[in-house]
Amino acid sequence: MGATPVFVMQVVGVGAALCSIASFVPQVVKMWRDKAGKEVSLRMYMLTVTGFVLWSAYGFMLGSWPLVASNLISLGLACAILVLKLRYRNRPAKAASPSRAPDPGAAPVRRT
Repeated sequence: MGATPVFVMQVVGVGAALCSIASFVPQVVKMWRDKAGKEVSLRMYMLTVTGFVLWSAYGFMLGSWPLVASNLISLGLACAILVLKLRYRNRPAKAASPSRAPDPGAAPVRRT
């Protein structure tokens, strides 16, 4: 098997960076919208933030600006989640609005 072309490696790297960055956005939006953070693991995000700090430092030492940039953006999003977690620490997520129409495809609820 021959050497992997640089272009292919860059596409894979950019794809990985975009997926990593995008994976945090739904959690930030949900926490911001619901003003709740009880369901989010504080330890997990402390570890995640530490990991992104180390990855950013590693990228800086390698002189790899794509590695630094993607990890700094992910670090910012993970820090936002951590801050929201601490801010809304004991607030549970809001329950679904009772005014929403039931899902027509859902199984009927049996009450006993």
